[in-house]
Amino acid sequence: MYSQMLCGLLVRTEVLRVGAVFASGLLRAIRFLQLHWKELARDIETGTLSAKVAEPSIRAAVAEVLEPNPELAAFVAAECGKDNWEGIITRMWPNTRYLDVIVTGAMAQYIPTLKFYSGGLPMACTMYASSECYFGLNLRPMCDPSEVSYTIMPNMGYFELMPHDPETPAAAVSRDDPPPRLVDLADAEVGKEYELVITTYAGLCRYRVGDILQVTAFHNAAPQFRFVRRKNVLLSIDSDKTDEAELQAAVERAARLLAPYGASIVEYTSEADATTIPGHYVVYWELMLKGCREALWPEAAVFERCCLEMEEALNSVYRQGRNGDAIGPLEIRVVRGGTFEEVMDYAISRGASINQYKAPRCVSFGPIIELLNSRVLSKHFSPACPKYGPPKK
Repeated sequence: MYSQMLCGLLVRTEVLRVGAVFASGLLRAIRFLQLHWKELARDIETGTLSAKVAEPSIRAAVAEVLEPNPELAAFVAAECGKDNWEGIITRMWPNTRYLDVIVTGAMAQYIPTLKFYSGGLPMACTMYASSECYFGLNLRPMCDPSEVSYTIMPNMGYFELMPHDPETPAAAVSRDDPPPRLVDLADAEVGKEYELVITTYAGLCRYRVGDILQVTAFHNAAPQFRFVRRKNVLLSIDSDKTDEAELQAAVERAARLLAPYGASIVEYTSEADATTIPGHYVVYWELMLKGCREALWPEAAVFERCCLEMEEALNSVYRQGRNGDAIGPLEIRVVRGGTFEEVMDYAISRGASINQYKAPRCVSFGPIIELLNSRVLSKHFSPACPKYGPPKK
């Protein structure tokens, strides 16, 4: 990454697009520039590559384009040395036309942060893929991220669809029940949700990817899908079930309370903490302040209102449990900057792919929870129970 960032700065006027597979990867690259711009500027000024880059083939490749450029080094130092990093992408790469990055599904939460760093550049979501297979293309890549639909490419594998009823909780499905009938692509119905099942050239046979998709339209005979969420990413304390989409909607709703302070949520995850009686939801937030003005850091009462706002956004089963004695007050733990980078580094050290990594929305693995808790700056609890009333007959 160091060498790629260095070369990108050397040809800054030739760069037409900036991107990564997922939005989280692009933000990691921006964070990398924040941490290493002094060393990068020094290399540009002297025309020598940092000794930290030890791979001979990489050093030889960079040597072909690296030569002393004090003027560029001074520019990098001046821009990166500013407190305000708003529009840093277009300041460093002025001819950038768009961001090539996936911002659908769980990645949608990064849109405000990417707009801040890019000065509002359009974001192109070009493809839908996973480690197992390529699935589809966005035939309107420059559309608004909220309108993205992917057209399935039937030549990339054999695709089947498992009907998914969002009203049926996973706990209601018995292991003894027969599996639901699989639907061919041509028989998909607009508006319905399905779980994708794939058979690939590499040998996977009727593999359940775990993605929930909603059919939005057809392109010729190929269905077009909107990515809804990952399946079975749940928080649960009692009889409550909170999935990824619902959790994200609650976080986005609470984040609006931070806007007057110039603060936004860079990353988040959660856990169902059963060590307390009753158990409760814990949500970890990493924040960013626009302009880095510490005086605008929200006071504790703001975070408490955020806790309650999240609870108000959750489903009626959760709110019923909160108004009884089954679920404790939701807790927000604010962690220091760079914490989720450390979580990513830990996952990669255990074999995760840097290109396919996505921050988990729910965590239960002890070492990850321990890492998060060791970086906590403050803890805040919901000050009241969310509104709940029995359904009217």
